[in-house]
Amino acid sequence: MTAPAQAAKANVGGLYNISLAGFTIGKASLSLVLQGNAYSAKVGLEPSGIGTLFSTGKGGAEASGWLVGNKVVPSKYQMASHAADIDFFVALKQGSGHIRSFEVAPQFRPNEERIKVTSRHRNNAMDPLSAALMPVRIGKKGLSAEACKRTLPIFDGWTRFDIKLSYKGMETVSGNGYDGPVVVCKARWKPVAGHRPSKDSVKYMANAEMETWLAPAGREDVLIPYRISIQTKTGRLVLEAKKLNIDGTDNDRAAR
Repeated sequence: MTAPAQAAKANVGGLYNISLAGFTIGKASLSLVLQGNAYSAKVGLEPSGIGTLFSTGKGGAEASGWLVGNKVVPSKYQMASHAADIDFFVALKQGSGHIRSFEVAPQFRPNEERIKVTSRHRNNAMDPLSAALMPVRIGKKGLSAEACKRTLPIFDGWTRFDIKLSYKGMETVSGNGYDGPVVVCKARWKPVAGHRPSKDSVKYMANAEMETWLAPAGREDVLIPYRISIQTKTGRLVLEAKKLNIDGTDNDRAAR
């Protein structure tokens, strides 16, 4: 652990708009607390705009853990949602960068083609919410191509997949609670286990255009998504910050 991480504090509250092909379909909320090298995050999701006409999907998730150097080491994760008249639930206990135990409902139906998730796939993996935190080096390299040089190994309770990021460029944003540069990363989804390789949706997602814009989370050493976009068969799906309240204490660090 480094002295800067121990001294730094930040609180982020955010509202995100979710759109598909330019039409608002939902909204999401974010609450993130960074205290030294510990983090706690909560997200909520509900339909909005024309999404209220076609979907009853809503839910939330929370995660907590530790930031160790440039790595995220989660301790627990829980998600509950309701969509298409089905209740979904996931609870993960994590440690040392591995999924130690998990509960999930409903279970996948048996299928011979599905790649079985084994303990090997749950090692060196993290939950989807913790994966949104991007520790970086303090200084100029934080908001640079260096931020995109990572692969995120994610286990969501049903499937294990990787998100490989690569640098695309820089953008400048303003007016939504954060004014300044963001790093734009291209993203590639790679199925690992729990999937059925022959499914059209799996094949499509493995080649879909994706990117994320990363902004500081009130501290120079942690970035979070400002915008996420995914090209789907029905248009581009975009989650983008509409209001961010960021309370950071970068200037109070004991060391630089």
